[in-house]
Amino acid sequence: MLQGIVIVLEVFMKSTRNTVLSLAALAVLAALPALAQKPGHHHVTMAAARKLALAKEPGTIKSGEKEKEKGRVIYSFDVQTATDLHEVNVDAHTGEIVEDSVENPAAEAKEAAQDAAAAHHKHHKKG
Repeated sequence: MLQGIVIVLEVFMKSTRNTVLSLAALAVLAALPALAQKPGHHHVTMAAARKLALAKEPGTIKSGEKEKEKGRVIYSFDVQTATDLHEVNVDAHTGEIVEDSVENPAAEAKEAAQDAAAAHHKHHKKG
């Protein structure tokens, strides 16, 4: 009987060890893409960001660009829906939708003024 218990324990320990090793291997495999990324590399492609933007606001993309806004790199899309023009911003590192707003002439003018002020500040900072 003692021999039977020893055999059961050996089988249990081997299966537990195999499970732990399998989990460790999975963790390493899951971490490989992050480890392979170079600093500053963007995880989300423009094509993937377009799909995310259209999933958020189904319509037609009128324009799209990659830019730095509020300290983060984003893909910004103007999406024409059936009723409105939306600005949908997708974080270039995570794929998170960080903005979805309805565009109007006042909002467009405000954004243009902010972009001009930021460019002016950046230009004078270098000089």
